[in-house]
Amino acid sequence: MVSNATATKPTRTDSNTWPRWVLLVALLVGNVALALGPWFVRLADTGPVSAAFWRLFLALPFLILLARGTGQALTGIPRKTLILVALGSIAFALDLSSWHIGIEKTRLGNATLFGNAGSIVLLFWTFIITRTLPRGMEWLAIVFALGGASILMGRSLEISTATLIGDLFCLAAGLFYAVYLLTLQDARKGIGAWSLLVWVSVFACPVILTLALINGEPVWPTDWTPIVILFVTSQLIGQGLLVFSLRHFPPLIIGLALLTQPAVAAVIGYSVFGEVLLPLDMFGMVLLGGALLVAKGSQSQQSKLPKGVNG
Repeated sequence: MVSNATATKPTRTDSNTWPRWVLLVALLVGNVALALGPWFVRLADTGPVSAAFWRLFLALPFLILLARGTGQALTGIPRKTLILVALGSIAFALDLSSWHIGIEKTRLGNATLFGNAGSIVLLFWTFIITRTLPRGMEWLAIVFALGGASILMGRSLEISTATLIGDLFCLAAGLFYAVYLLTLQDARKGIGAWSLLVWVSVFACPVILTLALINGEPVWPTDWTPIVILFVTSQLIGQGLLVFSLRHFPPLIIGLALLTQPAVAAVIGYSVFGEVLLPLDMFGMVLLGGALLVAKGSQSQQSKLPKGVNG
């Protein structure tokens, strides 16, 4: 076993040497890459949960290389920390599984917005544990969140019950993601970002595969193209660029960049799948997006891992 000092040794921060505009482009491109994920989940001929398994499993060797290449320890992690990572990984597995199921049942814009609702859930959780009331813009975030969610879910119910169920799956994904972030809050302080993603994948993959088998899904794809593009865009490019760039920006900028995800997803939904957005839909998206932005701005920049991370 390596000592705890080795496991928590500061890692290289090579991205500090990059120009600011490069980091901003990386942040935006990372969000756009994550927004492409739902498209390829739908195109995959596996089940949606199986696609989540391959997304993590295929990226694992690359995450290990990135962790090694940046000097991040993969061993010598305290057992208590690994237990927390394992628990958080189960929540992450439920997050990805719920989100991928929801993607196939609702509109892509809705799926992306509700899947990223973890920021709003964390905002509410903060009020509960601190026993405080919202202040200033936080009240606005709550009103926007409730109003936007009500509009989007109401519109989904008008389309079909299945679409509303898809919204609920994606909203559940946002809840599981908040649990994931809270569980790993302490672990993130002592493990490098790439090393942590490696261990999350190691623990989450068996859980996701088990859920796919229980769900009776086909696991082995006959066409690997959508699966390969999914893991490249979502895990390697999307997650990679966010890990590279996130710590260099304040929460407001991160929140604004996050809003590119539902916008791109809505465009894909319209152009590829014929998902028509009425003015009321767009108003609901603006409200919920505004709530995400305010909620993100209320958090510390270091308080979360990148999504999509639902990303």
